Amino acid sequence: MSERQPSAERPRGAQKPQRRASGGGRAWLRHHRAMMSDSALRLVKRPIATLLTMLAIAIALILPAGLWLALDSARLLDAELDDSATLTVYFAADVGESRAMDLAAEVGEQPGVAGTRLVTAAEGLADFQQTLGVDDALSQLETNPLPASVVVTPDATAPAEVQALSQRLQALDGVDEVRLDLAWLDRLQQLAALGQRVALALALLFGLGVLLVVGNTIRLAVESRRQEIEVVTLIGATHAFVRRPFLYSGAWYGLGGGALSLIILVLGGNWLASPVAALAESYGAHFALPSLGIGHSAFLLLFSTLLGWLGAWLAVGRHLADIKPR
Repeated sequence: MSERQPSAERPRGAQKPQRRASGGGRAWLRHHRAMMSDSALRLVKRPIATLLTMLAIAIALILPAGLWLALDSARLLDAELDDSATLTVYFAADVGESRAMDLAAEVGEQPGVAGTRLVTAAEGLADFQQTLGVDDALSQLETNPLPASVVVTPDATAPAEVQALSQRLQALDGVDEVRLDLAWLDRLQQLAALGQRVALALALLFGLGVLLVVGNTIRLAVESRRQEIEVVTLIGATHAFVRRPFLYSGAWYGLGGGALSLIILVLGGNWLASPVAALAESYGAHFALPSLGIGHSAFLLLFSTLLGWLGAWLAVGRHLADIKPR
């Protein structure tokens, strides 16, 4: 009788940890979903207190977001002014019309020149008469005192590059004067840089304010559930388990505050759109207030949610260390 060969054992030990791991992962996800919905229900049950907290967060977010929109408006205005940034090259008085056309072509070939427009002496005198309304007085002149000129649009509007272009054009034969005004451009760029720093400082300052608002609210929630926390800690709950519902509460606060800030910004923009458009039209321009758009709105919501989560994490981490089971 042949000996019975031992059968190969099934790798049961390798399957059990896999089931445990998958089951643990599903339990972890179920607990996250449960804490997310439970924290939202707790906020809904206290609508007035929840709305006031979210409104405080929204006000803290509106100021830096509004300043950022103002900087966007300044950038749009800066782009329009950059398009209108020009140099005027005045030719010598003895330069005739044919020579002026040759000089205009030579100016257009210079590096850094995006475009040119020749203004003959006759055109310059006609524009001058139309602007000042002195047709009768200038008609008495025997000769035209105005020289021909070229209006130059530079490639770049940085003050240093425009100044270098002006010096090159001044060196051309037949050019009497190159006139430009860089003061307004330099001031505008300095104001834009200052505005960016102020917006960043306000974002940091009011971001800290959001952390304090959420942290104080979560601290009160932790104190109100102190006995519950002590009980679950006694039966072996970890700090991560205890912290989880409060983190979701902070995230809900941040998300709600961000949504309220977007609503207020949209309503405020619609309220100011008409007078701003009327003011721009009075100056012969077309200007509309910019909006955050989908990308910036999503960033604001994400930023506010992360601030709420971080504020809750800091508050819970601090107070969990003081809560000990008795």
